[in-house]
Amino acid sequence: MKTFSSIYEFEATTKTVVTLGTFDGVHIGHQKIIDKLVAASQQMKAESLVLTFFPHPRMVLKQDNSIQLLNTMEEKKELLEKYGLDNLVVHKFDEAFSQLTAEEFVSEVLVERFNVGKVIIGYDHRFGKDRTADIHDLKRYGLKYGFEVEEISAQEIDHVSISSTKIRKALLEGNVDLANEFLGYEYNFSGFVVHGKKMGRELGFPTANIQIPESYKLVPRNGVYVVSSHISGKLVHGMMSIGVNPTFEDHPYSIEVNYLDFDADLYGQTLKVFIHKRIRDEEKFDNLEDLIARIELDELVTREYFS
Repeated sequence: MKTFSSIYEFEATTKTVVTLGTFDGVHIGHQKIIDKLVAASQQMKAESLVLTFFPHPRMVLKQDNSIQLLNTMEEKKELLEKYGLDNLVVHKFDEAFSQLTAEEFVSEVLVERFNVGKVIIGYDHRFGKDRTADIHDLKRYGLKYGFEVEEISAQEIDHVSISSTKIRKALLEGNVDLANEFLGYEYNFSGFVVHGKKMGRELGFPTANIQIPESYKLVPRNGVYVVSSHISGKLVHGMMSIGVNPTFEDHPYSIEVNYLDFDADLYGQTLKVFIHKRIRDEEKFDNLEDLIARIELDELVTREYFS
């Protein structure tokens, strides 16, 4: 898969089959659309192309910095690469781009830049300045400029639109099982290991304190989870705590992973954490003995999961 950081970087050498959208999560609904895109491009002896945008349009048009996304751009690229795409164009979404009329977008981007032979798009997709154009306009432009338009049915697109929302909601509620079912893979995040208060070490459960650099990356609900990571080429199992550790006073929000049967200096390393299952909510304990007993039980649950 070739990746381009602007529509102006891409130069078509053959016809393309194009779809566009934010593709947050690259979940099972998106995967069906991409499979359709790749199959159509092979049938037409053309190249498949996904056009996506960053920042998310809502961040620009509505100045909404509270939005939480399932993927960082790097994660999205990694996921899309698995599905046999020829080209991924990640265009910077800004005020100037949002001012393109629908026909300007079609003629200047799809036709002139992408040499489009076919567009695969949802029945409810809107595009152009103020999102005034719809599938009927796109079909009209297709006749005018000589490309096909394949409409994704209401049933398929409903599945797609519902899934991203459901996944976010599920993760914020701690329902990892449902989120992973819709994603078709285990939800994950990457972050670098920083120094914490080292309370886990004092309790006999040393943890890697992980900081996620992207503020928009969605972190699941506070609680304790079964996780795993690949560290130095080895799959390592662990249990993760997200939250403020209410048993201790003045404990800041943190993401901490205790890796089982593993002892190494991880400070400064970047780790990818895969979330398999939720064990429980975070709890406040009356004393350290009760907390340690509960962590020991969490460890048993984690070991049982992987056995």
